[in-house]
Amino acid sequence: MAGFRHEEEDLGKSYDSRLMARLLTYARPYWKPLLFCVLLLGIAAGLDLSRPKLLQYAIDTYLSNGVNSPAAQSGLLQIAGLLAVILVVQFIVTYGQVQLLQFTGQRIIYNIRKQVFGHLQTLDLKFFDSQPAGRIVTRVTNDTETLNELYTAVLVNLFRDVFVLVGAAAIMLTTNWRFGLVALALVPFIALFSNWFMSKARSAWRDVRTRLARINAFLAEHISGMKVVQLFVREEKTYQEFKEEHDYYFKASWAQLMVWAVFRPILDISVNVAICLVLWYGGGQALRTMAGAQSGNPVATAVTLGSVYLFVSLVRQFFEPLMQLAEKFNILQSAMASSERLFTLLDTKPSIVNQAEPTQLPCVAGHVKFQGVSFAYNNEDWVLRNVSFEAKPGQTIAFVGHTGAGKSSIVNLLTRFYDVQKGEVLIDGVNVKAMDQQALRRSVGLVAQDVFLFTGDIRSNIRLGNPAITDEQIEAAAKAVGADEFIRSLPQGYTAPVVERGATLSAGQRQLISFARALAFDPPILILDEATANIDSETEAQIQQALQTLTAGRTTFIVAHRLSTIQHADQIVVLHKGQIRERGTHAELLAQEGLYYKLWRLQFEEQQEKVAQAPIPAL
Repeated sequence: MAGFRHEEEDLGKSYDSRLMARLLTYARPYWKPLLFCVLLLGIAAGLDLSRPKLLQYAIDTYLSNGVNSPAAQSGLLQIAGLLAVILVVQFIVTYGQVQLLQFTGQRIIYNIRKQVFGHLQTLDLKFFDSQPAGRIVTRVTNDTETLNELYTAVLVNLFRDVFVLVGAAAIMLTTNWRFGLVALALVPFIALFSNWFMSKARSAWRDVRTRLARINAFLAEHISGMKVVQLFVREEKTYQEFKEEHDYYFKASWAQLMVWAVFRPILDISVNVAICLVLWYGGGQALRTMAGAQSGNPVATAVTLGSVYLFVSLVRQFFEPLMQLAEKFNILQSAMASSERLFTLLDTKPSIVNQAEPTQLPCVAGHVKFQGVSFAYNNEDWVLRNVSFEAKPGQTIAFVGHTGAGKSSIVNLLTRFYDVQKGEVLIDGVNVKAMDQQALRRSVGLVAQDVFLFTGDIRSNIRLGNPAITDEQIEAAAKAVGADEFIRSLPQGYTAPVVERGATLSAGQRQLISFARALAFDPPILILDEATANIDSETEAQIQQALQTLTAGRTTFIVAHRLSTIQHADQIVVLHKGQIRERGTHAELLAQEGLYYKLWRLQFEEQQEKVAQAPIPAL
């Protein structure tokens, strides 16, 4: 959790040109529709700014002189019609721009999300061992969606803000530059205040995100461990810990709200002060202009009533983009943090990669050999030490030993989920590092203790999207391993729905489906990693019968805790602290009376004790 919190707290810069340049590369293929969106925004901004100019003309030409004539009525009607046309055109332009921009933004995010998920599938298991699944899901969903807001709400719409700011200022200054300077007198103050706001908002926003990340991590951990919380009566203590984290979040959120609560009202006050200046200066000038016209002494710098209206309207439009600055700044903050995390993920290189020209085996016979293999997950904390063994095609090799002896590590190396530090793992005489990863894993079938089933139905969980496996082959595989009976007993048979992780099926049923899956894919090498650990005795008897079909003609590796399931293995390898201590057949190892013999006696005595303690059924 500490690493998770650290990553969420490290939000980077509020704006990073390097990250922005990289984000723009995703928009480059769509530069034409984006450029068209900018053009439409320019048209919409121009139409928006034209309305006050038309109304100024109407006031100065037809309304301020107080003359009610047919010409004035006709002129006002024409201006009203033109305003209506402008509104309709503006609606069409805005609608088209929003539709095109949102579609383009979704296409960009679609490509980013595909790239992220595709990259995730190339990473090796060592990466997923160190990364919480919730964090990875957040990268693919929340962080990419945050970038959508950046492309649509900030980058492109920023052009509209620029058009409005420049257009409004240009109209005011060209209409009456002195009047325009008065109207824009507060702009330097607004610029300084906005800079102060961004620095304060940055700090407050960082604190809120940090506290929220801690609450999410706390909730995820304690909801997952609710059984332990209730079992050890930790409810009150856990509640107090949550309350403490929540109090910190409340204070951080309140501090952020206070920053925003100051920013928006001050902008509102600034707008109204600017309007007051316009009315004071422009109104006075307009009165002098009208007085001069009545006395026959026209004023040189005439300001009309229409000009006053124009400047009041343009001041409001000029400050509107500044009023939205807080929202855009928040989106920019989120986007920079999200893009940094996404690019960190995309820049993570897989440690297990194919060679430039991998060796292709046209047909895998299943001759497996470990030569002097030493392996450690971390540095030189060796899990396997100088392990060597050989499995010829069609043989069954079993691995036994205490927990942590290195049994599952052998499986991970054979499938090349990890690479060895010393020695070689060979298949048909070829080092697995020289083989294509997908070709290697297509040659290996794995049935694990913890069976993973995907949401869908039983048939799709056996086929796993391989179109080459027919429905007949699926049903034949299920019959061979004894799964067909329970599948057909379900209301929908092979199309029975499977919920997440197969929660509605028993452990034994899930295990039978995994056996059918392995048989349907028909790999030359089969690995059974504690495959019968979660199966009851009756189901285990079914599996033992099916194993003869499942292992026939395949090189089979069995990692077993129940020694009764491996008595017929061609070779049993006994591991202890990462080293091979004994090897041989079941009978040979019992005759040695070594470590395997002790394990066998221990399990036998446990079984005898269970039988002795079992209640006698009533007659």
